[in-house]
Amino acid sequence: MLIIDTKDCENIDKALKKYKKKYEKSRTLLQLRDRQSYTKKSVRRRTEVLKAVYRQQILSGKIED
Repeated sequence: MLIIDTKDCENIDKALKKYKKKYEKSRTLLQLRDRQSYTKKSVRRRTEVLKAVYRQQILSGKIED
């Protein structure tokens, strides 16, 4: 549950903006999308390894963005 601390004089738009930012940082939507379909552990691990290899290649300068 997300709790937003607001002051009495604070605008509702600012409170909504704080809520949206906190919601995005909590990564709740990503978790929901991930749980919609089951992915095998081997497939999940393979994608993690490929992402790590890609990040290493970018850091070493072999691939440019």
